[in-house]
Amino acid sequence: MHRPTIVVHLIINIYLILQKEANLGVIYIGDRSAGKTHLATELANPNNNYVRVNSSYFKNAPTATDAQNSIYNKAMELQIQLPSGNKQLILDWIDTPGEIWRKHWQTEKQSEWQHFLNTLKQTEGIILVLPPYRQIITANNINRDDFITEKQWCNRFNRWVNFFRYECPQIRHLLLCLNKADLFCDYEQEGQKLGYLPYNSPLNWQQRNSYVMQRYFRPISPQIQQLNQSISGLSVRCFITSIYNRNLLELPWIYLGSFLN
Repeated sequence: MHRPTIVVHLIINIYLILQKEANLGVIYIGDRSAGKTHLATELANPNNNYVRVNSSYFKNAPTATDAQNSIYNKAMELQIQLPSGNKQLILDWIDTPGEIWRKHWQTEKQSEWQHFLNTLKQTEGIILVLPPYRQIITANNINRDDFITEKQWCNRFNRWVNFFRYECPQIRHLLLCLNKADLFCDYEQEGQKLGYLPYNSPLNWQQRNSYVMQRYFRPISPQIQQLNQSISGLSVRCFITSIYNRNLLELPWIYLGSFLN
């Protein structure tokens, strides 16, 4: 059975252009095989709704990073349509090898590892991409043994909880994205229900979060509550995402554009 380890494959450090020229950092993080790279590259599809990416590099981003490579970054831009007008996000795409969490990599790449930790300590927002667990899979012709069990999934999230508590003291927005929604729900129907409109959206952000958390994140709801209580000022929001539905794909980024200001 395939048992992916908790590793970071792709990190995006987002810097918002504010009127006072202050920057708010956001990182994009998750398990190996969670689908982070595909989510990020599909975001650059020109057939967008309310989030547009202006970066040729991002459209041709690598699907993996060599374990021996150091961390490196490329610039990109996002434009998000909000009721108040368009908001521009300037991002640094920071690519890391999946082995970043292994002790030998941290020892051999001490300067890169320390830079990564320093970035985390200044971060106010995190997008965490999670893979689906075995019991939630409903799609046919899928080998469920390729996915971890619900118990393993919960145990892995416990480790993320500890990581956020001790390494991310400034975090104010944590976005949990249960990815590959096309494997565990009617993603078209959910995309229509949860979809964003600049004006007169059927659901507000609180309603979206309550619906998604109760329906898809119930196994880790105690841990989510623990996070909200243990980090002062933190707001945890739950999303489902898929490269096959633009509404679901864009929601986390629209949320950040709406609340990081």
